[in-house]
Amino acid sequence: MSTTHGSPLPEQLAEIKPAGTYAQALRILNHLPNLEMLRPARVDPNAFKLGRMHALLERMGDPHRELTLVHVAGSKGKGSISEMLGAALGGCGYAAGLLTSPHLVDVRERIRIGHELISEAAFVRLLNRGVQAAAAIQDDFGPASYFEMITAMALAHFRDQAVDMAVIEVGLGGRLDATNVITPAVSLIGAIQLEHTQLLGTTLGAIAAEKAGIIKPGVPVVTIPQEDTEASEAIERAAAAAEAPLSVLGRDIDFTHRFETDHEHGPHIRVGIATGRTTYEHLAVPLPGEHQAFNCGLALAAIDVLVSLGFDMPEVRVAAGLAGTSRSGRLETVWDTPRVIVDGAHSPDSIESLVRTIGAHIRYDSMVLVFGCAADKDADQMLEAVARGADKIIMTRSARNPRAADPAHLAERYAAISGKIAQVEPSVKDALNIAARAVGHNDLICVTGSFYIAGEAKQLFANKQRSPAPA
Repeated sequence: MSTTHGSPLPEQLAEIKPAGTYAQALRILNHLPNLEMLRPARVDPNAFKLGRMHALLERMGDPHRELTLVHVAGSKGKGSISEMLGAALGGCGYAAGLLTSPHLVDVRERIRIGHELISEAAFVRLLNRGVQAAAAIQDDFGPASYFEMITAMALAHFRDQAVDMAVIEVGLGGRLDATNVITPAVSLIGAIQLEHTQLLGTTLGAIAAEKAGIIKPGVPVVTIPQEDTEASEAIERAAAAAEAPLSVLGRDIDFTHRFETDHEHGPHIRVGIATGRTTYEHLAVPLPGEHQAFNCGLALAAIDVLVSLGFDMPEVRVAAGLAGTSRSGRLETVWDTPRVIVDGAHSPDSIESLVRTIGAHIRYDSMVLVFGCAADKDADQMLEAVARGADKIIMTRSARNPRAADPAHLAERYAAISGKIAQVEPSVKDALNIAARAVGHNDLICVTGSFYIAGEAKQLFANKQRSPAPA
């Protein structure tokens, strides 16, 4: 019986035939338990155990022990921090691995060296190696998860390619996340917000304690000034318990940021840090939005630690590298006429930041917002932020997200909150077609609410770009 073409795959990984193609590899990967597809209330907390991840990596030769790493946690901004740090490293001539999540279009986006996605051939080879390793430990630890497999494959790929450095973004939480088997050169903790409360805790202090679980004995950790005192104290306690040197931007590291406009960059933020070891002054933050100032500051603080380890990171090359930061899923323009941007904002704070950033950085007459989110999100607060910025809103859902909220329910909540009427469309494609007919030359379409919505829209426009023009 074929195990890679159509017929059901066996539960025992040892019985799965190795993939010969990328499509077969994807089918095997998608067969693994994927907690990203489940509502938090349905996730068994016992699913998060690091023993299986340690055993999986041991079977694969413990690749993480041969790498210089940066570990990035936080509720908001960790992807942006990772992207900016990776870009700065690349600008200085270093081969920088990046493990990020989620992806927008292709799962290979999660495993990159610089801007280069892992090749399909390498993906197949590493997936087969990972499944073989997971099969050997399945009886003792249960089946490896989707995210554990991706993490193991990434670490093995970075070792195989002998990267100079790898930036590892936490998936969920920190303490029990699959990435928390590593010992990095520096740990970074971004902004803490209420999220995944069923799994991480119901207070900012509890969530911060989970995020601070990435702190390792003696390893420097840098964070931003947290808005919540309990969150700050939780990070302080974790660092003290691990005897890990803790630095806070603006408190222990001189940090400046300001908004300005010039001909080269348009409206943007500039930041600077000074530590006594390195000084970076007035660097342009490559991603729009005031919230990106601290994210960029954390990336620069990580660079300061890497300089102490012998990395050569001159300011001019750091600045050049930052300028090449990927904007994938972050106010990313995916079509010009009409103007369409996609953004993976998926929390009340991130939606509010998105609306504010669009107002500060993009000139337009009116905005049509295509919106959809997961059913377990705080949709009401997200819709309150949406109501302050959108002239017209179209509710829809991503076909890729089994946790997607019913767009008709979102429209009802939007009407109750704002007193305004929202249109409802069954698919992202339908919503975009309606939006395109509603906008004029100087108007803007923004697709947001989840990475699934943003990714599906991006894929649709990529397909449109590749379609041959009619004769």
